[in-house]
Amino acid sequence: MLPIPRSFYERNTVDVAHDLIGKVMVRVINGHLLSGMIVEAEAYQSGDEACHAYDKKTKRNQVLFGQPGHLYIYTIHKQFCVNIVSHDADTKAGGVLIRALEPLQGIAYMQENRPHVPLHNLTSGPGKLCQALQITTALYGHDVTELGPLYIVENEETLQRSVIASKRIGISKAQDKLWRFYLKANRFVSRKK
Repeated sequence: MLPIPRSFYERNTVDVAHDLIGKVMVRVINGHLLSGMIVEAEAYQSGDEACHAYDKKTKRNQVLFGQPGHLYIYTIHKQFCVNIVSHDADTKAGGVLIRALEPLQGIAYMQENRPHVPLHNLTSGPGKLCQALQITTALYGHDVTELGPLYIVENEETLQRSVIASKRIGISKAQDKLWRFYLKANRFVSRKK
């Protein structure tokens, strides 16, 4: 399957976060094909105090101000987090944090990267999924609209989607925004409430 086109990410960041639920992240590394269905995501955009692009453009966050469809990867508590740059023409910066995946392909390889972890906990958080799929800052700025080491595709399975909106997790500012989306009753979501 071909990657989802750039036009998908050139929209309102919140809409993109919602619509990414059910899409499939594909990671190709060392001859292995790993994939997982996106079951949880959060939106962050300029004007939002919780967004890394809120204050100004820096060396760290510059990709958030750029062309949608590229990766913004940062570390927090010694773990990597992966975001896909997404914003419309009226918004100067934005991105969607991928919070959790339901593993589909390459599960044994993911388990080698996160040994002794139960399957439901393998990719149920932003740091966990980056560890399982070996996503690091080496992929910072990578274009997910092209075939390569990481891209997003449509789900081939017919998905009965029941997407829940809730407050974002682990932030101290702009906590009232319902910009976290997750697939209802999915056991791979990081937190159900």
